[in-house]
Amino acid sequence: MNILVFGATGQTGQQLVTQALSRGHRVTAFVRRPEALAAMAERLRIVTGDVTRDGARVAEAVQGQELVISALGRRSTFRSEDLIARSMDAIVPSMKQAGVRRIILTSAFGVGDSLRDAPLIPGIMYRVLLRDIFADKERAEETLRASGLDWTIVYPVLLTNGPLTGRYRVAERLELHGVPKISRADVAHFILAEAESPRFVNRVAVISY
Repeated sequence: MNILVFGATGQTGQQLVTQALSRGHRVTAFVRRPEALAAMAERLRIVTGDVTRDGARVAEAVQGQELVISALGRRSTFRSEDLIARSMDAIVPSMKQAGVRRIILTSAFGVGDSLRDAPLIPGIMYRVLLRDIFADKERAEETLRASGLDWTIVYPVLLTNGPLTGRYRVAERLELHGVPKISRADVAHFILAEAESPRFVNRVAVISY
């Protein structure tokens, strides 16, 4: 499968790229810093650009793809700068123009309606510390839901750098307690499994142990 990954240099993005290559997919990485993927450069197609500013480069990257994955994020900051919403404003029109229909967006548990299922302590964190980050993600989701594309929105709980286990729960709603966690490696594993055998088209997928 031809797969385009936005956010390929992030911790989840690198898991996606590595696992996709190991599963035999042809991967295009859209990045601002190509040197961050130097170790995998020979196995990748790399397109350099800023997704929120370089519309022509986004359109170039989307051409010929069968799946677009967004693993974009703001890493350790609590300021969104509307990154995810602005990225969807660029990605969605480029996909429509290129006739590419399938997209998987990595969002976060606690965004939108998923907040109703949050345990007490994470729920407080979502409402206070992550309010701006989550509002940006929700705006991006609204754009995607209205796009007419074949989307899946993935809601991972608290992300860790733990190992790939392949053992996790996924559903539109999950019963969660305490501070639920999931490794980035397992999130990437689920996304690629969903790419290969879709079960959550035009649905959300909460993922946790």
